[in-house]
Amino acid sequence: MAAPIYEDWRHAGFGLYLHWPFCQSKCPYCDFNSHVAARVDQSRWLTAFEAEIDRIGALTQGRILNSVFFGGGTPSLMEAATVQGILDRVRATWTLANDVEITLEANPGSVEAARFEGYAKAGVNRVSLGIQSLDPDDLRRLGRAHSVDEARAAIAIAQSTFQRVSIDLIYARQNQTLAAWHDELSRALDFETSHLSLYQLTIEDGTVFGQMHAKNLLRGLPGEDLSADMFELTQEITSQAGRPAYEVSNHARPGDESRHNLIYWRMGDYAGIGPGAHGRLTLDSARFATEAERMPTAWLDRTLIRPGSAESLARLASEDRATEYLMFALRLKEGASLGRFAALSAAPLAEARLAEMLDLGLLHRDGDLIRTTETGVMMLNGILRALLADRQSAG
Repeated sequence: MAAPIYEDWRHAGFGLYLHWPFCQSKCPYCDFNSHVAARVDQSRWLTAFEAEIDRIGALTQGRILNSVFFGGGTPSLMEAATVQGILDRVRATWTLANDVEITLEANPGSVEAARFEGYAKAGVNRVSLGIQSLDPDDLRRLGRAHSVDEARAAIAIAQSTFQRVSIDLIYARQNQTLAAWHDELSRALDFETSHLSLYQLTIEDGTVFGQMHAKNLLRGLPGEDLSADMFELTQEITSQAGRPAYEVSNHARPGDESRHNLIYWRMGDYAGIGPGAHGRLTLDSARFATEAERMPTAWLDRTLIRPGSAESLARLASEDRATEYLMFALRLKEGASLGRFAALSAAPLAEARLAEMLDLGLLHRDGDLIRTTETGVMMLNGILRALLADRQSAG
């Protein structure tokens, strides 16, 4: 079956991302825009979110909203009344798709899990649980505040409360063996959640792990060969369990893919609200990138004074749009359309560079579509560098 080709945002969908920037503690591997605060005035934050929803709603009148995603930070630290207020304003602003997906990221601690019923009543129908590990020692090393038992309990509560549940796990951890990952992933699949996000541990600059790694204090990380073996094992086990990869790090039963993330990867439109949130909006036939002020207090104060003042707006050049499309589409199993790339860009991909990737067995071509092979998906950055070499941005 040929993969669908999404010519513009109308076909790929329209989503809303809301960033809650607060956490109980900062995990040592995390480079997201998250902050620890002793006290948060949730009524002020609700007012700011409502003001931004009103502003963006005026820019996007008449659109059908396909997804809402509460990310962070730790959105499960939000009071149910705050989520209810935001979703009430969303429903008053846009027409929601009949199958609208409303996701909230949650940590599996007992306090957050107790709020699940309130979130469901507010309209949340999908929860993404940051389990990260089923090994007690590794949970501690990763800075996670929950236990394995709390993770199990949170999954059970989520499955009895929400229509759809996803769990996150991090692998290629310190001193982790291939056999240990096989066992852990098998146990995770036994929970029977329909979606899993499975990420290899990456060491990011500016994190505690990044600082430790620079000082050679982060021992036991797997080498390239073991990391590749873990990735291949992940694909094999999840496929056998009926949750094949539909994106490099995301696995789902057919039909249970993250609709919100597919909007990103298929180059749909999405509005980003909250500190550090990014968005992509098509306005008057031009595509714009939006980015909000990162610091929570600055974003809140500026937004309450004048909505939109804490956000920058930049028109994307055609070559930048094409590059972004290729970067995302090649992460997906459905692949990238050469025709769409050429339509977005000032020029198609160079046939010689494309032929080189095909000859190396890194890409597969089926008419207009190109997809990464099993080998190519592990070398995606190199493929992109080769395909996009010597191209220049055009307006």
